[in-house]
Amino acid sequence: MIDKMFKAYDVRSTYPNPLNEEVAWKIGHATGQFLKRSRQSIPDSQRVKNENTMVVGRDMRPSSPDLARALTDGLRSTAMNVIDIGMIDSSFIYFAVNHEETVGGIQVTASHNPIQYNGFKISGPKAKPIGASTGLEDIKRIATSLRVGTTGVSGKLESKDLWPQYKQHVLQFLNLPRKIRVAIDASNGMAGKMIPAIFYGIPNLEIIPILFDITGSFTHDPNPLVESNLDMLKANMAQTKPDLGVCFDGDADRCIFLAETGNTVGCDLVTALLARDFLAKPENKGSAIVYDLRSSHVIADEVKAAGGVPRRERVGHAFMKKTLADTNAVFGGELSGHFYFRDNFFADSGAIAFARLLSILAAQDKPLSYLIGPLRRYAQSGEINFQIEDKDGKIRELAEAYRKSQVDYLDGITVDCGDWWFNVRKSNTEPMLRLNLEAASPRLLDEKIKELKKILGEPAHGH
Repeated sequence: MIDKMFKAYDVRSTYPNPLNEEVAWKIGHATGQFLKRSRQSIPDSQRVKNENTMVVGRDMRPSSPDLARALTDGLRSTAMNVIDIGMIDSSFIYFAVNHEETVGGIQVTASHNPIQYNGFKISGPKAKPIGASTGLEDIKRIATSLRVGTTGVSGKLESKDLWPQYKQHVLQFLNLPRKIRVAIDASNGMAGKMIPAIFYGIPNLEIIPILFDITGSFTHDPNPLVESNLDMLKANMAQTKPDLGVCFDGDADRCIFLAETGNTVGCDLVTALLARDFLAKPENKGSAIVYDLRSSHVIADEVKAAGGVPRRERVGHAFMKKTLADTNAVFGGELSGHFYFRDNFFADSGAIAFARLLSILAAQDKPLSYLIGPLRRYAQSGEINFQIEDKDGKIRELAEAYRKSQVDYLDGITVDCGDWWFNVRKSNTEPMLRLNLEAASPRLLDEKIKELKKILGEPAHGH
């Protein structure tokens, strides 16, 4: 049963069935075992200061305290020491692993899933993500064969409040020379704790809070990528007329921005804007910028114009973080609202993305819609899903149909035809292909979507 809960990047399921305290203990024990084994033969130069310590944090779900306790017991049963850092946003765990120089960290969260879900995001040394290809499969194998019991050993447990240090870290990215008013929808999630703890009382910053109360339930699903979940924020903005609107997901590591007009700004356009800002700093001259391959070509245009090196990457934080670290890129962004920073240990942070966008707005006196306007130069389809059983066969069919164009297989299939391009990726979990298409004009976009439907069929419901 356990193996079904393991996804490509994390562990996730419904509580208390099948995910419960017994499973949490096993995953804790398996993670402790895996990290100890995998670190046995590494040279001293690659060791971290606290090779035998993990940090554990959790989100605000009602099931999180019990799951975190069981997980911690499992870790300690391998003689691993644990630092409990309490209720935190997921980006905090990446900071804590690096700040405390531990061998890894686990956040108990189900991110943007409904309240009955929970799970674990597991990181290794320097907060590198542990995914299917980097140890999660091993952890699954160990966990599946375990029985809960006493092991005769128990690592130390201590609680630490790292909020002052975390706040100081995030605020180095904030600079507000003029007053900014921002409406924030915390989705009854971790932003309801993180925003007050870090951003309240900052000069020149006025925050209009929406759903900041942590109630153990969600007024709307904590997934800001679903447009209808932004309705409360839009209604509030229509009345309060702020400079900016922001909606965070459940564990507050992702955020979606709305211009003062109430229009949602695509995360790829935010990436283009932030990239230009980072590359304008002399110390970042010529740096790489990483973006996921579904993003608008406007990112590559802007990065090149600013003297940087655009780097297309596969979708998913494990790939993004690795490429950022390998290329020492100053910044990276994904269409899903994850933004990554070199000066944040190459990890993603909703808090830092928020701080940077505020700083860009405050640095000049034009509204966000004015800054984003010139970046809306291509027509985009958004993600369109098609239900298809033989996913690989369909991708081969696309490759054959467009063999005269530029084709690559970095993630699914990408076909570039000059004044339009598309990417089709397989869903990890269901018989779906996901299409993203971009064209030089809305007319060309419509024409090419029709053309692709001849091969892919009609979109799945809701598109």
